[in-house]
Amino acid sequence: MRYLRFVFFPFTILYIIITEFRNLLYKVNIKRSFKFSIPIINVGNLSMGGTGKTPHIEYLIRLLKNNHHLATLSRGFGRKQRGFIIANEHSNAEQIGDEPLQFYKKYGKEITVAVEVDRVKGVMDLCYAKEKTDLVLLDDAYQHQAIKAGLNILLTDYNYPFYNDYVLPIGNLRELRKNKKRADVIIVTKCPGFKDINKGYLIKKIKPLSHQKVFFSRIKYNNQLTNFDDTEVSFNSMSKSAILVTGIANPIPLIMHLEKKIKILKHLKFLDHYQYKQKDIEEINNLLIKFEAFSPIVITTEKDAMRLLGTKIEPLIYKSRWFYQEIEVEIDNKNEFDKIILNYVQKNCRDY
Repeated sequence: MRYLRFVFFPFTILYIIITEFRNLLYKVNIKRSFKFSIPIINVGNLSMGGTGKTPHIEYLIRLLKNNHHLATLSRGFGRKQRGFIIANEHSNAEQIGDEPLQFYKKYGKEITVAVEVDRVKGVMDLCYAKEKTDLVLLDDAYQHQAIKAGLNILLTDYNYPFYNDYVLPIGNLRELRKNKKRADVIIVTKCPGFKDINKGYLIKKIKPLSHQKVFFSRIKYNNQLTNFDDTEVSFNSMSKSAILVTGIANPIPLIMHLEKKIKILKHLKFLDHYQYKQKDIEEINNLLIKFEAFSPIVITTEKDAMRLLGTKIEPLIYKSRWFYQEIEVEIDNKNEFDKIILNYVQKNCRDY
């Protein structure tokens, strides 16, 4: 590994020069940051992914949706269509991306879900198309300084904290660690348990600035699975064997959870945001036949399910044998965290 770092070191230096020069252009106002008259909350990270942005945005949706005309705005990673799109009942992951589709499937009757690579244009189009919009949650826009969010939430994985990482391509960081300074709130995600971690040590390593608050969160798994026919099923009423299919950055926490409840016969691990193909489903169907003596089911993640349903390969899926695991996040000291969010929104909402 040391030798690989030596080989890639010049590329890392070049990457740092480019990103820091870009940050400088925003700092001295050569590149313009746009500020809007409605509150905008950005949830992002310094690393390439896998910190848990989606469940944290869903946490904010549940906290805020009842009192606001709320909208989420995402890039729509992996989608094939371009431009500004507002999700509707006909949308699929190829059009808007897996994470926005997940937001829409769960909360689409209560909020607006939109995608646009250009976040400034996206907010403008949102406010034009949905005039009552009074609050926007930005998904993964920490590096998009063209839009000035009023509250920046920075996530870092407990198992892979940014303070132990390096800039691409040596490491997984999109920019230098010091740029944590743009955050208002820092959340250490995927903690094993709030009583099992040394919070003081972690805060010391993060070195928050005086205006920054540090919180800790953990993944909470539902005690049942959701069938691809949209029915929830208890672990106690299903097969005790499964084929696990994942296309996420870090499946280890899911594996640890499932192994307590079911035997994993085979794990097919794909890259994050992987676009499934017909041959992948055929391979999984062959595994169902191979392990037929165990009467296995197929378990995947909620994000993976969004990429499978509503596509050309959906007819190949035996829906009665496919399930996905939903997750939420719990935040330690949630009352203080909620208060920060609600106070910011209340102070910055338009008065009309």
